[in-house]
Amino acid sequence: MLIIGVDTGGTFTDFIWQNGDKCGEHKRLSTPHNPAEAVLAGLKHLAGEQPFQLVHGSTVATNALLEKKGARTALITNRGFEDVIEIARQNRPKLYDLQVKKNPPLVPKELRFGVPGRVDPEGTIIENLTAADLQPLLDDLKQQQIESIAVTLLFSFNNPQHERLIANSLQKLNLPISLSHQILAEFREYERTSTTLINAYVSPKMDRYLGQVAEQSGAETFRIMQSNGGSISAATARRESVRTILSGPAGGAVGAAAIGKQSGQEKLISFDMGGTSTDVALIDGQLPLTTESTIAGYPVKVPMIDIHTVGAGGGSIARLDSGGSLRVGPESAGADPGPICYGQGTELTVTDANLYLGRLIPNNFLGGGMQLQTETVRQQMEAFAARLDLDPIELAEGILAVANSAMEGAIKKISVERGFDPREFSLFSFGGAGGMHAVELAKLLQMPQVMIPTSPGILSACGMLMADVIKDYSQTVMLSEEQAKHALLDELFQPLMAQAKTDLQAEGVADKRIELQPVLDMRYCGQSFELLVDYRENFISGFHQQHQRAYGYASEGKPVEIVNLRLRAFSRPDHQTPQALPNVGEQLLAEVTLGQTQTVFDGSWHQAAILDRKKLLHGNRFSGPAIITEYSSTIVLPPDWQCSVDRHGHLLLTEKEGKK
Repeated sequence: MLIIGVDTGGTFTDFIWQNGDKCGEHKRLSTPHNPAEAVLAGLKHLAGEQPFQLVHGSTVATNALLEKKGARTALITNRGFEDVIEIARQNRPKLYDLQVKKNPPLVPKELRFGVPGRVDPEGTIIENLTAADLQPLLDDLKQQQIESIAVTLLFSFNNPQHERLIANSLQKLNLPISLSHQILAEFREYERTSTTLINAYVSPKMDRYLGQVAEQSGAETFRIMQSNGGSISAATARRESVRTILSGPAGGAVGAAAIGKQSGQEKLISFDMGGTSTDVALIDGQLPLTTESTIAGYPVKVPMIDIHTVGAGGGSIARLDSGGSLRVGPESAGADPGPICYGQGTELTVTDANLYLGRLIPNNFLGGGMQLQTETVRQQMEAFAARLDLDPIELAEGILAVANSAMEGAIKKISVERGFDPREFSLFSFGGAGGMHAVELAKLLQMPQVMIPTSPGILSACGMLMADVIKDYSQTVMLSEEQAKHALLDELFQPLMAQAKTDLQAEGVADKRIELQPVLDMRYCGQSFELLVDYRENFISGFHQQHQRAYGYASEGKPVEIVNLRLRAFSRPDHQTPQALPNVGEQLLAEVTLGQTQTVFDGSWHQAAILDRKKLLHGNRFSGPAIITEYSSTIVLPPDWQCSVDRHGHLLLTEKEGKK
């Protein structure tokens, strides 16, 4: 059957389709006012009337949170704890800023309600809660035009009886209700409340969006990409939308890890540069996971791929700040009006600078489906340069340099600042704009190689087709090292495993395809943060090794405690292993070269070959300067760099010998 992967972005919505051994790609401008319009139009274009399966990465939940356009939400908690989301951790977001303003809570004070009843840390009820106690709350909520409800009670992860009672009592309101023991069964009151509240805040909007796509697309099965690198059914995503906050970027990281492994390269830094932002992740043999993410200043404690994002993309706007210095981003021209070269924009962007420097081929953009406006860009670039008393070429290269600096900082954040040397990794570049900046970034970071996969502009959508079905579970246990015996841990894992099997069966996964991966949150006694450690025979020594790797030391004589149990349940889909292409040698076919163009490198014009990537074959090798064009992306190969094509058609870019 036809399978379609869709990734909605700020500028383009990307599609990849696969039907047996045939596959293809498609891009169209996003529709920010209603993302479903671009998705449905693309699906109709690709599928017509034939049946298909759909895997979708959506930014709807992300944008609802970033733009503060979620549902009008009520928070119900224990009496006296209504302000936990405002008190937070009492940390100053900017230590030396004397005029710093805290991030306002998603729920105003008048929509935060305290109820009687109390459970102690062991789960024993020490103050009862009855349905009669909740009648005043019910009356208040009816007056407030509430759209969604979040319920977070103290220690409900050990005894959820009171949360269930509240949910049953409020059912007559016919509103979506998010219960903390279902969303995040862990301690740390603020983080659990924040995560549950975000789920309640974004779920109604996500529910409407996914309902529209499900109803109008006609897809036979409909799955959604999660932030943890796996997919879940659309029905689950409509209830637990907080798990989709980094849906799109996660698809790219999954695709990078899978393709890198196919090509024998497992030490990668993924670099996904799109129209509005750049996402980077460090992949050292496996995808990096974290439970300590912060989105728009709010903690989200569900497991996510550890991805760092900066506001630098092809559509990032170049402007002057109040001091007269050049700034690029984080504001983006998006899809509407878009960069100037798309025909409607009025502000210069990174894409416009690339076009001005000859690094984009106007007639080959989107396979010739979109003509870029070179003359308009030239006029605007020259006018902006005149204001600064600069040469237009110097301005255009300056725009790229500022954007590259922001992306360099993002890569250092996930590598150098965490004890990794980027020189030991390959830069795995994708996204529509990634290929134009990858080599410059590799040079700045002294990385030895750039790898660019086939169809890089739609890799995030491709990763969604590769994603496992994944469900994550957690439970706070607080066990000392003396208590943490295998027999007890096995017993405590059993309820999570039973729930995981039931949920995956409901997702349509057969028993024999279910795999379970238990993990422990561990720390030294007295520490405030935990490390994720695989649950195995010698998990204590595994923790010491992990601590040594993360912090540079291990205190093996110090007592250890287990804070949370985690379980990852997954099912791997059947992937077709790509067949290696025959090696035809270094010589390029004559039809690979489409012509010549003038391109600027380091302030000077160079004659660069224009190459058609579709015609490149395994074993081909060539040197820059060259502009490599394909449907979803453009790749810039500067002078002094060379390119070879590997057995799967991926491009490997390295500096020429003697030029390092």
